[in-house]
Amino acid sequence: MDKILDILRIGIFYDGYYFYKVSNYYKYEHEKRSRISLSGLHDFIRNEIATLTKTDIRQCRIIDAHYFKGRSSAKELGEKVQSERVFEDILMRENIVSHYLPLRFGDNNTVQEKGIDVWLALEAYELAIYKHFDILVLVAGDGDYVPLVRKLHTVGTQVMLICWDFSYHNENGDIVETKTSRQLQEEVFFPVFMHQKIEQNDSDIIKELFVTEKYYEKTPPVNFKADNIADNAEDNEEFISSIFSINPNGFGFIKDEERNNIFFHYSRVTNCEFHEMKFGMKVKYTVEEDEERSKKDGAPRYRAIKVTVID
Repeated sequence: MDKILDILRIGIFYDGYYFYKVSNYYKYEHEKRSRISLSGLHDFIRNEIATLTKTDIRQCRIIDAHYFKGRSSAKELGEKVQSERVFEDILMRENIVSHYLPLRFGDNNTVQEKGIDVWLALEAYELAIYKHFDILVLVAGDGDYVPLVRKLHTVGTQVMLICWDFSYHNENGDIVETKTSRQLQEEVFFPVFMHQKIEQNDSDIIKELFVTEKYYEKTPPVNFKADNIADNAEDNEEFISSIFSINPNGFGFIKDEERNNIFFHYSRVTNCEFHEMKFGMKVKYTVEEDEERSKKDGAPRYRAIKVTVID
């Protein structure tokens, strides 16, 4: 009879909005053109822990996994409720527990995610004590998690950080850079820089980090409105036209002669995956003025804020 192996108890905690941005980066900005597989990421984590701790991978068991994110109400989501539920099905399939807080309105009618990092930290600390995690894996990049890491160390739980540094185009077309907090990197026992692993390694375990669309059936929810979105659409009037151009980096233009064609971002598509959109597709949309570009160009510039395919 084989000797019974001691188990390394692993808990995984996702900062959902951070993971959402990473997944969109690899889908729309990176040459991979594919989303991150949750099952592939879990296999990677087990393999990485086994290597770092010189432990048999059979001993590395994921005891718990939790996903934290802000979420709009069903009324605000409208047609995106289905894709939201599809992603929740994927979380359940991977035995990941979902935790949601409502998105709240801040200054100037902006929508903000509040309290998620605090809730994640409280749950992670409590469960680390209750379930005796040997290693807690944090999928995040925010320095606000430093106190959590320090507290976990006091109860004997080591922390692995799964993080990415990357840049992407926001809905204004501007390049935004996301960098992991240096202090957070220094506090954890095992910082794992995923962007480096992916670029420098072509092993099977890295390839399995990425999935085909069949895995998701539809895109994971694109339900988090950026902080700079104001409720200033032109009386929410809907227009009907067709797709003028599609850029694989996640944006396109709608034919609109009155406004010299309308820019739209993949996060504004309500009822299909952006990559499914093609030149000439008929769409309905609402518009708002892009105040930043209007000031820069000295003339009114607009963007679509709700794009629905009606073919």
